[in-house]
Amino acid sequence: MTSILIVDDEANIRRMLAGLLEAEGYRAETAADGREALEAVEREEPDVVLLDLAMPGLDGLAVLAELRARWPLLPVVMMSGRATLADAVKATKLGAFHFIEKPL
Repeated sequence: MTSILIVDDEANIRRMLAGLLEAEGYRAETAADGREALEAVEREEPDVVLLDLAMPGLDGLAVLAELRARWPLLPVVMMSGRATLADAVKATKLGAFHFIEKPL
């Protein structure tokens, strides 16, 4: 079963996405911040990561850079409700597979 890690500091977004993905037959894991995300990837080895850009502490771009360094083949889809075109370009240059705007 394909597993997807959802990383977002908003609990409602994590719950909504996890519910939708599980209803479609995926296994969904969640993390509330960048540190939790890195620990979850280490522990769970998901097939895909959905990663919020704006989070307190370790933001999405910092997490993306760490994921690329440690797991270069792991697909990461960035999400943001406040992103600029520059953010999307930077995320893509760092290796994001795709960039989607919230609300999803």
